[in-house]
Amino acid sequence: MTSTAQPTVPEGRKAHPDHLGHVIFITAAAAMGGFLFGYDSSVINGAVEAIRSRYDVGSALLAQVIAIALIGCAIGAATAGRIADRIGRIRVMQIASLLFTISAVGSALPFALWDLAFWRIVGGFAIGMASVIGPAYIAEVSPSAYRGRLGSFQQAAIVVGIAISQLVNWGILNLADGQQRGKIGGLEAWQWMLGVMVVPAVLYGLLSFAIPESPRFLISIEKVDRAKEVLAEVEGHSVNLDKRVAEIQDAMRREHKPRFKDLLGKVGFLPIVWVGIGLSVFQQLVGINVAFYYSSALWQSVGIDPSSSFFYSFTTSIINIIGTVIAMIFVDKIGRRPLALIGSAGMALALALEAWAFSAKTAAGTLPATEGTVALIAAHVFVLFFALSWGVVVWVFLGEMFPNRIRAAALGVAASAQWIANWAITASFPSLSDWNLSGTYVIYTFFALLSIPFVLKFVKETKGKALEEMG
Repeated sequence: MTSTAQPTVPEGRKAHPDHLGHVIFITAAAAMGGFLFGYDSSVINGAVEAIRSRYDVGSALLAQVIAIALIGCAIGAATAGRIADRIGRIRVMQIASLLFTISAVGSALPFALWDLAFWRIVGGFAIGMASVIGPAYIAEVSPSAYRGRLGSFQQAAIVVGIAISQLVNWGILNLADGQQRGKIGGLEAWQWMLGVMVVPAVLYGLLSFAIPESPRFLISIEKVDRAKEVLAEVEGHSVNLDKRVAEIQDAMRREHKPRFKDLLGKVGFLPIVWVGIGLSVFQQLVGINVAFYYSSALWQSVGIDPSSSFFYSFTTSIINIIGTVIAMIFVDKIGRRPLALIGSAGMALALALEAWAFSAKTAAGTLPATEGTVALIAAHVFVLFFALSWGVVVWVFLGEMFPNRIRAAALGVAASAQWIANWAITASFPSLSDWNLSGTYVIYTFFALLSIPFVLKFVKETKGKALEEMG
């Protein structure tokens, strides 16, 4: 009779924290960068028409001022991984906090349009850093059994940041008697909208002092004893810490510190990096950020008054939160790929309905009652399906899918590609909508449909695997 050796289960797969609440606090603190990411990205929604009026600019130039922050995002995302590998994840969070604070003050008190654009680039750099360091850090401190749900905190924080920014904008607009350029304490309402971000920016910096450095970074700089302490905090004392450290060290020994050339393969990048780039790009090409950067202006363009348009922007962001909670519940139960496919199908349908509704726009710039109702409902359905799928699973995938030796660098490239795609959509929307609003949504529908075969052919499930098993 022959015996079959049982496969060795990595210690990382056995991890169950003694105090899950403590791990949740660490994750939530790190995800505060995601909150600022969402807040800073979306708060401009309330200022678009005020900036157009104050500086008397057309759609094309206005789009560049709105979108220019995304150039900073791309640079921040491309460099954050390498910076984090040199000075640590926590220091990068603190740098991002400082940049968010500076950007908020500068954006609220601009001297001219170019000045406002510069401060938006500074804020964009901070967003880009937060977009990389958040999911990377959370993936590195999360036990594998909880990593999907904890990884979802990044997107949850982003959508809460979006919702809070819209609520703050709506509240400030009401204080200014419904006028985006109405005065409050000597400043126009839109300036207050941009300046309030100082509060969460400072809080992010303070929280970064209350959480531990990533155990993987600590091991990389030979602070093994401290790494064991952190692993015990986040994975539990039941795990064999010596063995767990040895697993990480072995993975690091077999691989070397990430460099850009490590990402290169036969056709430009390695196949896994192209998949990460594809996920990032599709997440943006469906036009999701039109809903968060331009929704107030969009609804006003089809005849809805400013106060109602701001309210609809807020309700959309509440739907965004609901969808994100749904994703957090199911991402570890049914997996990342099924959620992505469900979301793609739902988004394609909703976007097609929006395209149909906007095709009925009258010469006076309004929608008939039926089409207007369909457009509002479809816009909310689109955001719901995005939030319960691509909004969460892309960030979870990017935190998980890359091998240890290239994770930070590859995540930076993928996030940078995401910001470039975001810039393309954001910069083009005002001109495209002036050309043909319905046609613009047909384009977004096409990309939602195209994402389905992409996921089916190229994207592999990462549910339940330890990070050391990737790649």
